[in-house]
Amino acid sequence: MKASQFLISTLKEAPADAEVVSHQLMTRAGMVKKLSAGIYTYMPMGLRVIRKVEAIVREEMNRAGAIEMTMPVVQPAELWQETGRFEKMGPELLRIQDRHERNFVVQPTSEEVVTDIARQELRSYKQLPKNFYQIQTKFRDERRPRFGLMRGREFTMKDAYSFDRDQPSAKLSYQVMAQAYRRIFDRFGLRYRAVAADSGAIGGDLSEEFQVIAATGEDAIVYCPDSEYAANMEKAEALAPTQPRAPATQAMAKTPTPGKATCADVAELLGVPLATTVKSLVLATETIGADGATVARVWLLLLRGDHDMNEVKVGKLAGMEQGFRFATLAEIDAHFGCPPGYLGPVGLRQPVTIVADREVAVLHDWICGANAPDFHMTGVNWGRDLPEPDLVADLRNVVAGDPSPDGKGVLAIERGIEVGHVFYLGTKYSRAMNASFLAEDGKPQFLEMGCYGIGITRLPAAAIEQNHDARGIIWPDAIAPFTVAVCPISPDRSPAVKEAAEALYQELLAAGVDVILDDRGERPGAMFADWELIGVPHRVVIGDKALKDGQVEYQHRRDAAATRVASAEIGAFVKSRLSPAAA
Repeated sequence: MKASQFLISTLKEAPADAEVVSHQLMTRAGMVKKLSAGIYTYMPMGLRVIRKVEAIVREEMNRAGAIEMTMPVVQPAELWQETGRFEKMGPELLRIQDRHERNFVVQPTSEEVVTDIARQELRSYKQLPKNFYQIQTKFRDERRPRFGLMRGREFTMKDAYSFDRDQPSAKLSYQVMAQAYRRIFDRFGLRYRAVAADSGAIGGDLSEEFQVIAATGEDAIVYCPDSEYAANMEKAEALAPTQPRAPATQAMAKTPTPGKATCADVAELLGVPLATTVKSLVLATETIGADGATVARVWLLLLRGDHDMNEVKVGKLAGMEQGFRFATLAEIDAHFGCPPGYLGPVGLRQPVTIVADREVAVLHDWICGANAPDFHMTGVNWGRDLPEPDLVADLRNVVAGDPSPDGKGVLAIERGIEVGHVFYLGTKYSRAMNASFLAEDGKPQFLEMGCYGIGITRLPAAAIEQNHDARGIIWPDAIAPFTVAVCPISPDRSPAVKEAAEALYQELLAAGVDVILDDRGERPGAMFADWELIGVPHRVVIGDKALKDGQVEYQHRRDAAATRVASAEIGAFVKSRLSPAAA
């Protein structure tokens, strides 16, 4: 490709609404243009990146035995009503009607459609296993689209769905996909982690997220530097303390804490470690009584003052599985007789279910709210001052330095951007949609399913968040819009420069290298600034003075300075510097 034939539209400044680096740089580099909130046009430069991402994904999915298809963006509501998701999914699901007032959805994902295909086509165990995938447009009506392609409303996703005869076979299909994903992300040339993820209401342990490591990532990734353990924050277990609870050494006392409603403020006022304080979180669950009336149950969760509640873990407590909410002020007043900020488990008006985090269960002489404004209880001890908790459980997010669940060290935490997810579904959708096959015994059996997604258009943004500097983007070779930029200096004034640039361009083209020749005649400073902003990883500069000495300049996008290379050897030199995926 020659630059004069392409569209290069770089900007010096990013738009005011570009909050993160990837959004700023993709806009400045002319890769995307905003059309509406969360909806972008992929410009030629950006589309080249996306097509390279798609190509790698497609090659590895095909290699893993998956079969490509394309399912409609607009899908009939009837399928979504079969699984209950038409009503349950909420406002993120864009619902539309046609001229006949029939209901449709704009797909955010395609479990229903692919299950409908499977129940029509996969009738016998002899046809299994099967794995169908597509690379297709999705739409989720995000309440607050932001961060450019990181959290847009319209996006492209690769979604795949496996179908198997039984759970062992489904687990094998899952592992095939998990390994395919590792090959995909290895080829992208990005630093990533595959982390164990929570499986939600379906249960089980077969769920992994693929996270691109970036300081700006929204997700916290928990890992052990001394082992292979890695999980997302929702999944990471906080082990129970190994030491027993120490005996009480203080008498319980109602201590004045005027205006100090947080654990941090109380600890500072009393001059004690924050870890000796206990925060009270009041939740409620609702059930339908025999008379049809809603019955609320109030729960008091106790965590150390320096710890945060993990909502996913709490949602797995017995009695919480169907969902919970924070208690209302009226419910709090009825049970505690006090506004939030000074709540505690001592001296309740009405009984509540008390759940203590594992760390709180072994505390002694701890501090909590006194259920009276401007007062806290100090020197509180289990057994002596209040009964043992109704339940002890892991309620909290882990913190750096906690012991690793695999017993091989301590945990560390870094930030990541989720770009892929592999998930064992079981029979959730096949059962809801009566998707069955005839097993070897001639009896119908529900298909076992898995689903596997990669954010195609999110991935370039994640790559930029990981790979950039003050000058612009630094693409890995495999997904760069162009791998090599050949930059002749004033070719209109030097036939030798023009000829050498053209010769190198043709040599690289013939070798299958994705090269662009900048024949726009731009000044060197402007030309270099464009390619540094765009992030092309390899650049060759051909100038008249160096060429007379039989040399040209090569510089990788990460290099601080250029390297002089003999002009006769530059083609071989550049090819030797390319990663295998780009060569």
